[in-house]
Amino acid sequence: MPLLIAAIIVVGCLCLLDLLLTFGLLRRLREHAELLAGGMPASPPPGLTAGEQPAAFTAVSTSGQAVSGPAGLRLAAFFSPSCSVCPGKVAPFVSYVRSLDMDSENVLAVVSGEGAAPYLADLSRVAQVCVEPAGGDVALAFAVHGFPAFFLLDPGGRIVTAGYDPDSLPEPAPV
Repeated sequence: MPLLIAAIIVVGCLCLLDLLLTFGLLRRLREHAELLAGGMPASPPPGLTAGEQPAAFTAVSTSGQAVSGPAGLRLAAFFSPSCSVCPGKVAPFVSYVRSLDMDSENVLAVVSGEGAAPYLADLSRVAQVCVEPAGGDVALAFAVHGFPAFFLLDPGGRIVTAGYDPDSLPEPAPV
């Protein structure tokens, strides 16, 4: 009989422990449900944000011309060969620039890192293209910390909007 009483007490303690763990799990599930209902937080911008002005920079394009900014630029894009998303964003970027009928002198495409060759043909049709090492001067001027990165600038060189997708950029105001 004492063995039976001890077994009942052990089973009762285990049931009580299971009940406490279940209540804790339900509370955590409710917290997660509230977070999901509120939506995921927005991803941080790829670099400088709207209203900020990139630092002055100079670079050399793949055609050998000197490129300086941010004055005169209306659009800047940053790609990295080590980025798995970047190859899929080149065509939408080229389409976006073509839809704006923007002069290539006002568009800058920067490829950061080694292995830029696959990007050059498409980008050079619509933009001045610069190849620089990771963390180069142009990327530092825009404080780029994520790829791909797209920046729409106003005529004064201030950033209007920035994002990771060229399709999310609005049409710029006419000059």
